[in-house]
Amino acid sequence: MTEPDPQPTSETLLRPVRLGNAFEDTVARLLETIRLGVFEPGQSLPPERELAVRLGVSRDTVREAIKSLAEAGYLVSRRGRYGGTFLADELPKPSGDGVRFSRNDIDDTLRLREILECGAARIAAGRTMTAAEREALWAKHLDVRNAAPEDYRRLDSRLHLAIAEAAGVPSLVPLVAENRMRLNEMLDHIPMVPRNIAHSDEQHEAIVMRILAGDGDGAADAMAAHVWGSASLLHGFLD
Repeated sequence: MTEPDPQPTSETLLRPVRLGNAFEDTVARLLETIRLGVFEPGQSLPPERELAVRLGVSRDTVREAIKSLAEAGYLVSRRGRYGGTFLADELPKPSGDGVRFSRNDIDDTLRLREILECGAARIAAGRTMTAAEREALWAKHLDVRNAAPEDYRRLDSRLHLAIAEAAGVPSLVPLVAENRMRLNEMLDHIPMVPRNIAHSDEQHEAIVMRILAGDGDGAADAMAAHVWGSASLLHGFLD
């Protein structure tokens, strides 16, 4: 049995790849949905034939990409009536050994994040959301607030993707996802500071509340404060 997609974001991120790099791009697309929390640990992926259609590649390419990610510990395959490809219950931890980031690397990532995510928050606040959409956005904020440390980064990423999706501009979501992957690569190199996590949770609440209240300027300002709070920690630990 195939579970439905957890949210429409997967439809945006699982988009056609560049045919010149079909295998590599397929691996990257799948890994993006896993590491940004679009699919949950233990959840099934869409079937190979559906992934092949979404990504615009052959089923053989999808099968090889799945095999590679299974060998890396991200996916498991199960046979039988309720078989399929599932995310591992416990995902590999990023190592990042030997990676170094310059001040320019950090600033470039964070300035792009400010442009993308402050704009997303402002536009999302200006849209009329259904009751279900409002509840889903609030629920994702609560998921982050209640997250265990090992799940925090994934659920945090999922919330930010949901805000981007709430802006109603489909091409924005892959840009935010790509930027978020780069940001998470940096965040994986610094400790999770409890006071910062608590502060981030407060900022998330402020952002979501302003979006739900239709306060575009307030949502953008709250997002900017959140982005540059992360900047201070990244510069402090990595510069």
